[in-house]
Amino acid sequence: MPEATASNDIRTKPRLGRAGRDVVALGIAVAAVVLFVGIGGSVLPKVVRAWAGDGSAPGMVLTNALLLNIALVIFGWRRYSELHREVGERRVAEARARELAERDPLTGCLNRRSGPPAIEALREKARTLGQEVAVMLIDLDNFKQINDLNGHSAGDRVLTAIARSIAAVLPADSVVIRIGGDEFACAVPFHYHARDWVDRLAESMIEKVSAPVELDEGQVQATISMGLAHTGGEVREGDPPITADRLVHRADIAMYHAKKRGRNRCFWFEAQMEDELRFRNELETGIREGLKNDEFVPYYEQQIDLESGRLVGFEMLARWHSPKYGVVSPEIFISIAEEIDLIGAMSEGLIRKALRDAREWDASLSLSVNISPLQLRDPWFAQKLLHILVESGFPPHRFEIEITESCLHENVGAVRTMVSSLKNQGIRISLDDFGTGYSSLSQLRSLPFDRLKIDRSFVSEIASDQADGELVRAIVSLGRGLSLPVTAEGIENGKVLDALKGMGEIKGQGYLYGRPEDGSTTRERLAGLGLLAPAAVRHSDSPAPLEAVRKAG
Repeated sequence: MPEATASNDIRTKPRLGRAGRDVVALGIAVAAVVLFVGIGGSVLPKVVRAWAGDGSAPGMVLTNALLLNIALVIFGWRRYSELHREVGERRVAEARARELAERDPLTGCLNRRSGPPAIEALREKARTLGQEVAVMLIDLDNFKQINDLNGHSAGDRVLTAIARSIAAVLPADSVVIRIGGDEFACAVPFHYHARDWVDRLAESMIEKVSAPVELDEGQVQATISMGLAHTGGEVREGDPPITADRLVHRADIAMYHAKKRGRNRCFWFEAQMEDELRFRNELETGIREGLKNDEFVPYYEQQIDLESGRLVGFEMLARWHSPKYGVVSPEIFISIAEEIDLIGAMSEGLIRKALRDAREWDASLSLSVNISPLQLRDPWFAQKLLHILVESGFPPHRFEIEITESCLHENVGAVRTMVSSLKNQGIRISLDDFGTGYSSLSQLRSLPFDRLKIDRSFVSEIASDQADGELVRAIVSLGRGLSLPVTAEGIENGKVLDALKGMGEIKGQGYLYGRPEDGSTTRERLAGLGLLAPAAVRHSDSPAPLEAVRKAG
């Protein structure tokens, strides 16, 4: 693993406490030796002469003093030796503690605490050599899935293998840091005009890391998304100074950009990325506040029987009435709500409002709503939806949910269970955006769908002079063969409408019939068409619809 440049700069001197400053034992030993020399010089010659029979033995006092002196020498030396050994052990322990404080115990990389000082030291050294420093922020793609499928022990081995792969690609004077979890940061010095070298280094790292990792359970293959930033990057007025933490932050922004662009790739930081991220954070805050302040409103798009031209129902679409941004399209906020795990609460609130609105519609009109794939991962989703229906008193047979084909590839077994549960209560199920998710015929036969919705991208091709609508015609024929009626989305002109009319019984929707409208405007439209429920029913407190739903459950 590459060592941090000038790593000694961030180390503290060992503190030995009393053991390092205890000179008493050493003083006793030295004094005892001096005393032994003095007394021994007087006593020992007499002892030798007494043994030779050439003189009298030394006095008892001197003999005892000599023996006591020898005991002091032994005691002092043993105590000093013990203290010396204790000092050595403490030095080893402190070195180990310092190592644990500065390095990640799993991968051996520097950790979040010691990483920034190491990058700063590398920056200072590079500056004296006329070089710059590039920081790479690396995040593993779908690491949670690796952990869930193989266990945390296997996940740890994958992290260790990836750390070795990263270190093997980098030059010896680089810094490698484990930021935390499945995130790593690297810092490498380079010459300003050698940015292409950093690009090649990043590409080599992506290739190296994506190699399969051998585990007892089999092979695991991981990919990484990477963001890069360097010390010579653009500095705008008012920006904070370029520090190690700032470089890591910029690389993190670029890494997030790489995630959004499809993962398993790298991007250099650009100033507009930070602006986009700041705007996204503002949107996140706005969405959270909007949920608290009830700013999300259902809009309704008409659904028409193409043969008769009769209005048969509405699809609910979400709009955000933001006091700051105005009316915001779902293309902007739905994906963010999914990422911050608020889509469930948002969708449930919108469905409650839509069902209250739909109770005033004529009994011939249906209401369909889109369900996020994330909601289908909730094992309690079916129960929550039925509870909302019971609260509203809306008849289940007039209610339809739309799920996309992508949901079928995540956990078709769970989807089948949930769909069957909802159908048993009378709710109808549509497969939305059909043709874009590669669902198989076996899935269409095994899952109890009530309708196919043709994606608007296929419908819009009919208006092209080069297209003859064969794909749409094939989908309609498939639906007929499976006894599944079809809805065509994105009807925007008469040419498309005329082409669809000749294909059979199809329900359609699109801007040809008008833009989506809020609840009050939709009610006015229905009042003009005579498609509002009778006033006695609309304003009745009768529990009959509620009882009907309860009996269906």
